[in-house]
Amino acid sequence: MRKKIALLVAAMMVSLASHAQFEQGKVYIGATLSNVDFSNNGIMGNHFDIGAKVGYFFWDNIDLTAQFNYEYYKDQFDIFTAGVGGRYHITQNGLYVGASFNMMAYDDVDFAPSVQLGYTFFLSKTVTIEPEIYYNQSLTNHSDFSTVGFRIGFGVYLDDLF
Repeated sequence: MRKKIALLVAAMMVSLASHAQFEQGKVYIGATLSNVDFSNNGIMGNHFDIGAKVGYFFWDNIDLTAQFNYEYYKDQFDIFTAGVGGRYHITQNGLYVGASFNMMAYDDVDFAPSVQLGYTFFLSKTVTIEPEIYYNQSLTNHSDFSTVGFRIGFGVYLDDLF
């Protein structure tokens, strides 16, 4: 019985700690790794994607983000992506949904709106692992650059820096 009560109290504390991280005024800094042959688009082949993201909670549970990615395709070309977006954190369970608009630069320029569905696992009060499924819709080269994929992110939630 004591073990069950201890587990319940621990679960409640983790829930309260995660809720506090999604409050207005918090800053989010993250890094991602994706596309290690876990995505599908018209180019395919050996590739990977690394990225950085920074966000600010202007409202509780909603952060606005800026992101930068570098995607490497073996024997083809590199893609640099910059975008802006936002995420809504469903604080009761760590689930979040997101959307962004990205500009991709390679031999040409393309624009790609994106949607994401992910989960925030808190390793400590501020550090997270965030697995995410995403879909990028290319606006100019649909068959090659529209992508469904999986990425893993690492994040840090900080108190207001301003």
